[in-house]
Amino acid sequence: MVRKANVKSSKPKNTSKSAARPNVPDFSAKDELNAFSEMLLIRRFEEKAGQMYGMGLIGGFCHLYIGQEAVVTGIHMASKKGDSSITSYRDHGHMLAVGIDPNGVMAELTGRASGLSKGKGGSMHMFSTDKRFYGGNGIVGAQVSLGTGLAFAYKYRGEDNVSLTYFGDGAANQGQVYESFNMAKLWDLPVVYIIENNKYAMGTSIERSSSTTDLSQRGVSFGIPGEQVDGMDVRYVRDAASRAIEHARSGKGPYILEMLTYRYRGHSMSDPAKYRSKEEVQSMRSERDPIEQVKSRILAENHATEDDLKKIEKQVRAIVSEAADFATEAPEPDVSELWTDITA
Repeated sequence: MVRKANVKSSKPKNTSKSAARPNVPDFSAKDELNAFSEMLLIRRFEEKAGQMYGMGLIGGFCHLYIGQEAVVTGIHMASKKGDSSITSYRDHGHMLAVGIDPNGVMAELTGRASGLSKGKGGSMHMFSTDKRFYGGNGIVGAQVSLGTGLAFAYKYRGEDNVSLTYFGDGAANQGQVYESFNMAKLWDLPVVYIIENNKYAMGTSIERSSSTTDLSQRGVSFGIPGEQVDGMDVRYVRDAASRAIEHARSGKGPYILEMLTYRYRGHSMSDPAKYRSKEEVQSMRSERDPIEQVKSRILAENHATEDDLKKIEKQVRAIVSEAADFATEAPEPDVSELWTDITA
């Protein structure tokens, strides 16, 4: 499987004009190309998942990550092996970002025995102990407590790892989130809380649902630092994540990152998204798209040519096509699986 662009940069490291501007994080040609490849894989995978859902090959709920790719890509670029990730039901992109095989992800989406959860978890409940990915959690906000527990385990065992705990702007109003904040700061646990603020939760704008819309400050009363980040620009995501992860890893306790991002599709496949205008979505797509921003910089700085990027696109499409074929051809779980991996 291709995880990195097979393209050599035509310029030395960190020679981008934008990198020399004040307050713009350094991002090498290699960084740009890797980010482009990773985000494109998530985008094309999710587009294919949407198609397969429409064909009836994926059942139940299905929440796509299209538009938010820079968040998980930038966070993962700043993390290290051994750090764990846990998120909500919008989890396919997170799994791909940590290096999980797309075949297994797609097979789980289609309910096949070769899926990551043996076809029993589907879109919302995927899991990989090998990659320290702990879901895919269907209950809104539940992963925040679990992610805090992972951080407690790392501190208790003396492990040099950080829990990367993702949740959305809707979950930010859940009570268990603040119970977790209190515990995390009380014991200075190594956890970074990443709020993916895509502005609409299930369909209600943040202005209508939250009295305080700067979610990065939700930890102030607990003594937890936080910052808002441009979640549509992978450079700023990685830069902020590097600071936050170092803060947590060095024993200073939790940190909150509010990623200002945007989802292009509805909350789930059954959501027509009539609560926002088509013009608003199109404006974000044309002006702020995370992949197009990287592509423009790559071409402007001569890090690669149009033909080079087309080769990456071809490689990514081949990976996604293989995953779709694998998932549709794989057998469904045997009926005996109804009684395995459960507590009776």
